[in-house]
Amino acid sequence: MIIHHGAIDGVTGSCHELCLGDGRSILIDCGLFQGAETSSSGAGAERLRFTQSVDHIQALVVTHVHIDHVGRIPYLLAAGFDGPILCSQASAELLPMVIEDALRIGFTRDDRLIAKTLDYLRRLVIPLAYGRWHAVVQGETKLSVKLKPAGHILGSAYVECDLKTPSERYRIVFSGDLGAPYTPLLPAPKSPYRADLLVLESTYGNRLHEDRRNRQARLRAIVEHAFSNGGTLLIPAFSIGRTQELLYELEAMVHRHGRRRLSAGRQWQDLEIILDSPLAADFTAGYARLRAFWDKEARRRLRSGRHPLDFEQVLTIDDHETHLRTLDYLARSRRPAIVIAASGMCAGGRIVNYLKAMLGDPRHDILFVGYQAAGTPGRMIQRYGPRGGYVDLDGQRYDIRCGVHTLSGYSAHADQNDLVKFVRRMRIKPKSIRLVHGDAEAKRDLKTVLESRISGLEISIP
Repeated sequence: MIIHHGAIDGVTGSCHELCLGDGRSILIDCGLFQGAETSSSGAGAERLRFTQSVDHIQALVVTHVHIDHVGRIPYLLAAGFDGPILCSQASAELLPMVIEDALRIGFTRDDRLIAKTLDYLRRLVIPLAYGRWHAVVQGETKLSVKLKPAGHILGSAYVECDLKTPSERYRIVFSGDLGAPYTPLLPAPKSPYRADLLVLESTYGNRLHEDRRNRQARLRAIVEHAFSNGGTLLIPAFSIGRTQELLYELEAMVHRHGRRRLSAGRQWQDLEIILDSPLAADFTAGYARLRAFWDKEARRRLRSGRHPLDFEQVLTIDDHETHLRTLDYLARSRRPAIVIAASGMCAGGRIVNYLKAMLGDPRHDILFVGYQAAGTPGRMIQRYGPRGGYVDLDGQRYDIRCGVHTLSGYSAHADQNDLVKFVRRMRIKPKSIRLVHGDAEAKRDLKTVLESRISGLEISIP
C-alpha cells in the first residue's frame, strides 16, 4: 500500500509512504508545499508536522534536493526519525545546503541550533551509487532500493523498490521528477527494465516543450530584445538546477557570438550576468565540484579550457548591501544586464525586490524558465502580465508594464512525450500507474494519452 502525504493535489509537497504490510514502511521524499498548495486541505503548518509516531519508518529515500521534495525533513527529524536518509552521491553533498537554507527561512537563525541539526542530518545520510541495489529492510519481508539517474537536476534519481514477501515479489518505481532530454549538464534518464507499479510525476503531462535549438534561439532573441530597450532582463530561477543550466547556455552564446553586436555600443562579450543569490552561488560551486556527474558535452567544454559555470561575464552578489546598490543602479540607469535571482516562483528572495522596482517600467523584461505553481506571484505575472495586469507583492499592488516571456524548453521536467516514452521504453510494462505531482488537467490529459498509446495499463489518479 502507498500513502501519499503530498503532491497529489498539485505539484509540491512530494512525500510518499510505501507500506510493507508488516507495520514497517519507508518514505520517498519529504517536501514542502508551495504557492496555493500551502493552504489546501488545512492550515499550512499543520500539514507539515508529523503528528503520529515515525518509529515504523525504516528509511527516507530522497529523489533530489529541491525544496518541494526535501523541505519537510526538519519536521521529520523533530518528530524523532533517526533512520537512514538514502540519496545519490551528488545529492548527499547538496542536501545540507538546502536544509540549512530551509532552517534559516522557516525555523530559526540560531547558528548553534542549525549546526547541530546539520551535523545530525549528515550522520543519517547514506550516499548511494547509481545502479546498485541497497538493502533497506530485512526479515520475512525484504526491501531493497536502487537509484537511477533522472536527469532533473544534478544528483536527481528515480527509485526502484524490490519488495519480497514469503508469497510474492513486487517491483515499484517512483519516478521522482524526471528531466527533459538534452538538459544542459545532465545525461538524459533511461527507463527501468520493468515495474509492476509506477508512481509517475505529471507536472507537464499536458504540455510539450520546445526543442533545445529553438529554445536557444528564443533565449538569444529575448536577450537582444531586452538589451535593445536599454533595460534589465530578470530571470527568476531556482538556486539549484535552472540557475546552472542558464549559465551553461549563456556561456555558449557568449562563446559563439562574442564579437557580434548585442545592443548599441555593446557586443555579446560585453554581456553582464548578475547572479544575485548567495545560495545559487553556493550551489553553482557545488555543481563545479561535482563535475564527475556532468554529461559528456559539458566535460568536453571543460577539457577545451572553457568554464561553463564560472566565466568572466558573471558577477556574483553575496551581501545584502551590494544587492540593494545593484538594484538601485539597474532600475535608474540604462545599462542592460541579465539578473538571475531566486526564488523561481517569485514567492520570496531577492527577485521580489527587483520585481517591485522594475515591473512597472516597459524598458525591462522578465523571463520565466520554470514551472509557476498556482497561487504564486510568478503564476500571476505570467498570466496577467501580457495583458497589462498587476500582481500583489508583500501586500502591495504592482502594475505589470515590463515585457513578460516564458521559455518552457528550459523546464527541468519531462513533457508529455517524454513521460510517455519513459513508460513505453520499459521492457516489461507496469500493470498499474499512479499519476502524482501535477495539476488536475495535466494528470487527466496524461492519463488519456497513456491509455491511447499503450494498451493494458491500469491508470489511477489518487
